[in-house]
Amino acid sequence: MVGWSLICRGLTGSKISRMANILMRDFDPQLPTLSEIESAALLIRSHVPETPTRSWPLLNQISSAEVWLKHENLTPVGAFKIRGGLVYLEHLLRQQPNLKGVIAASTGNHGQSISFAAKLLGLKAVIVVPRGNNAEKNAAMRALGAELVEHGDEFQDALDHAHELSSRESLHFVPSFHPLLVCGVATYGMELFRAVPNLDVVFVPIGLGSGFCGLAAARQALGLDVALVGVVSAQAPAYHESWLNQRMVEHPSTTRVAEGVACRKPDEAALSLVLRHAHDVVTVSDSQALESMREIIQATHHLPEGSGALAWAAFKKQAHQWQGARVACVLSGGNVSLEVLRTCLTENPSRSWH
Repeated sequence: MVGWSLICRGLTGSKISRMANILMRDFDPQLPTLSEIESAALLIRSHVPETPTRSWPLLNQISSAEVWLKHENLTPVGAFKIRGGLVYLEHLLRQQPNLKGVIAASTGNHGQSISFAAKLLGLKAVIVVPRGNNAEKNAAMRALGAELVEHGDEFQDALDHAHELSSRESLHFVPSFHPLLVCGVATYGMELFRAVPNLDVVFVPIGLGSGFCGLAAARQALGLDVALVGVVSAQAPAYHESWLNQRMVEHPSTTRVAEGVACRKPDEAALSLVLRHAHDVVTVSDSQALESMREIIQATHHLPEGSGALAWAAFKKQAHQWQGARVACVLSGGNVSLEVLRTCLTENPSRSWH
């Protein structure tokens, strides 16, 4: 697997122009190669069948574009992150066959990924979540055999506590962003680009960055020239602010709808890849996410979580730029809480389809 030991050195906070970043992107040695991504695909295929990529007439009708949804909500844990967890833990166990167990911090989808892979490989898994976390995601992690620890009021608090427990309990800490995670996640990008050739743009949510960077890796591996637009919550805008300033900017997260992207502090390595490979980074408010959840439910009869609806919401904000284009939106997950779903369906009137 790719080492990435020198990942992003010299790029964080640099004043390299965005145009120079775009021109250089095809030569980025920090992303996994085609052979590495294909090896990861072989590893996960028996556990994660290829997810559908579909174009829905009702969404096309209101967008003036040809829109495709990549349905990562249909993985065995309802989110794209399962791909990275399988690759990471399989590699880890080969390197450390006597491993006691693993620990991670999560608001749900990363935790489910690690819980799923740990159960499959016979490892103990401890997941630290912030208090008030999505109850359904918590229940799913417990059902996968994980020990759940609630700590702090936001993800960063849970992350700090997970590091403390890792040392105290001699558990291997699994980060939310890592080259092996990106390599596994890149397999969804390969599926998307091979299913829908000649895409003009892909909108993809950014939490800590593995979903975006996996897509960038697949684009580079296949030698494509498709624009990548990252999407964050307006109530968790750290990556957007960092994009605007071309350097690390922290910002509190207050989203109550898109907890899957509730990031206060960008990952340094992920950020420098986003700065290099993104065409744009767009914000979506909680109310816009709820509206887009309703539209996806009505148009596709699929259930997105708040962060899973961000890509469609962001495309709508930029639809005038992509009229007549071939567009993909990554529906990154479907693990919505009943509380958020209730708000989604009752707070505002739904679109009337004609």
